[in-house]
Amino acid sequence: MTTSDSASDAGGAAGAVTVRAAVNERERSAVIRGEFRSDTVYDVTVSESGFSLSPRPLDPPVHKVFPDDEPAGEEPGNGHRIVAVAGERVCGYVDTEYEPWNRRLVVADIEVAGPWQGRGIGRALMSHAVERARACGAGHVWLEVTNINAPAIRAYRRMGFVFCGLDTTLYRGTASEGETALFMSLPLD
Repeated sequence: MTTSDSASDAGGAAGAVTVRAAVNERERSAVIRGEFRSDTVYDVTVSESGFSLSPRPLDPPVHKVFPDDEPAGEEPGNGHRIVAVAGERVCGYVDTEYEPWNRRLVVADIEVAGPWQGRGIGRALMSHAVERARACGAGHVWLEVTNINAPAIRAYRRMGFVFCGLDTTLYRGTASEGETALFMSLPLD
């Protein structure tokens, strides 16, 4: 899939963005600093019988940069990377892992470089992930997102993802301490 992009990249050249499977080591090992800006947080209220989510405006908005805390050189056994490439530059990627025991395709990571955000690249990457899920025979696509990443949550909901759970302790002892992990699923059956 190729999408036209009229905005300039860091080098100043406008051009097309191609979304496809990573074809070389440079694309498979590319790293994009994960970051987002959010003017909303989803407050999580947990009770004995479940949980509820309530969006709340943030003033001022938050800018979050994820720390580089991934183990170096660790690749999942059945992982697959789809990249968005502008010229020679990787401007986005989605890493997925298929879990055959429950027919789940997990979105392990999805990143779009700051200057490329808001241009449909994340949607194109997720579309390719869904194609992979269908090819693997997955019954659903699953992901985890922090409750303060409202732009991503809104995007996932527009793509058809629904909330399916949460973990109030997943980020304990990390730079994301105090945030809640929200789990979302896109049924394919």
